[in-house]
Amino acid sequence: MVDLVYFQLLSAALFVIGLYGVMARRSAVLIVMSIELMLNAVNINLIAAASHMDGTGKFANFDGQLIAIFVITVAAAEVGLALAIILRMFRNKSTVNVDEINLMKW
Repeated sequence: MVDLVYFQLLSAALFVIGLYGVMARRSAVLIVMSIELMLNAVNINLIAAASHMDGTGKFANFDGQLIAIFVITVAAAEVGLALAIILRMFRNKSTVNVDEINLMKW
């Protein structure tokens, strides 16, 4: 059985890579992909922690998995909505570069 520390290190590394992608990228599609990477890092951490928990309750071992499924569901909805917004911005402005999009300005 693999120690929990290794899963936490993997999760932290993926989260930092995703955070760097959000902060450094200019393309809206790559920013959404980086957010998905961060959410998957959280899922790895949740599932690893749930597998290492002491199963004392009826659903004690499945708490992390249930929360991870909820996060995956929210992430799928977020990607669908984000891509729809990005496609609409591309249709209006002919770019997905977040530096060039100023839709909130008058």
